Amino acid sequence: MHEKEKCPSWDVLYTSSALKQKAKLPGKVQNQLDLLAKEIEIAGPIRRNWSHFGSLKKDKRIPENSYHCHIKSGRPTYVVCWQVEDKIAKIVEIFYVGTHENAPY
Repeated sequence: MHEKEKCPSWDVLYTSSALKQKAKLPGKVQNQLDLLAKEIEIAGPIRRNWSHFGSLKKDKRIPENSYHCHIKSGRPTYVVCWQVEDKIAKIVEIFYVGTHENAPY
């Protein structure tokens, strides 16, 4: 009998500014962020099941291998941006959490 292989999970980290931004979010939006982070941890950084998910084009404010999605629609709309730090070590870093108007893209 073969033992079922455990799926390797991803480490989800936050920049210090993203942690500060998270603390300022309304409770329900923080819960959505926690849910997204848990999904990334379990299933990886490509989260097509989230609203407006997409890759971000690299520039001076956006690192390579970056993605974003909306965690709350309406007014205001809240956005999360993350980057794949290391595909082999499976590390993702969330670098922005906040309103769409202030998003770095």
